[in-house]
Amino acid sequence: MTAQRHAAPMGQLRWVQVMQVMRVRRVRGAALLLVAALLAYGSSTGVAVAAAQARPAAAGGYLSGPVTPPARTPGPVTPASANIRVSEGQVGEVGAGGTLTYPSVTSCLTVTVRLQGGGMVGAHASLFEVPGEYRSDRILAAVKQRTGAREVRAVEVRGAVGAWDPSYFTKAIESYPEGAQVPVPTQPDPDGLARVVADGLGVPRGKVTVEDLPDGDQTVG
Repeated sequence: MTAQRHAAPMGQLRWVQVMQVMRVRRVRGAALLLVAALLAYGSSTGVAVAAAQARPAAAGGYLSGPVTPPARTPGPVTPASANIRVSEGQVGEVGAGGTLTYPSVTSCLTVTVRLQGGGMVGAHASLFEVPGEYRSDRILAAVKQRTGAREVRAVEVRGAVGAWDPSYFTKAIESYPEGAQVPVPTQPDPDGLARVVADGLGVPRGKVTVEDLPDGDQTVG
């Protein structure tokens, strides 16, 4: 008798559980039908977009939707122009639109090579060697190396023309042994300077100009 009294409630409980599962399935089925109907109706009204955005994430955790490309990272910006200071015994270079400043040009010569592309390579040739910098008989080679295979438009030599013997560009004053006779210019020789600079840079003589300008700072642009 006890077993019969418990049989009915257990059967009813299983029946209730079955009915609950069926209700859940019907509810889910109706929800899927509702989504399908919204997608069909909203294709021209924008509802489809809202319904698609409301869909749950996939199993992998990825939520479908429009992909926005990452922002482009700008590259380094190179200034169009610059002002380079070229001290005694140094060689410097600027691009198109830049300027070269040679400070304290009193007994020195400056050599400015104008490149076809608009840039410039400049040298500040010192009458006497500056420690750690180019000597007068090595500075043209340094300019030529910096210029490379680029086409030279013009070469401008400016400074204390009367203080320079053209040979100083091929044999510096410091290279003479003690007691040796060092050449001393007796008069300005602009043509001789133009020839030795042209030979040292490997450019035609006609591209080299020489100007006596021992007036302190020079700015070439």
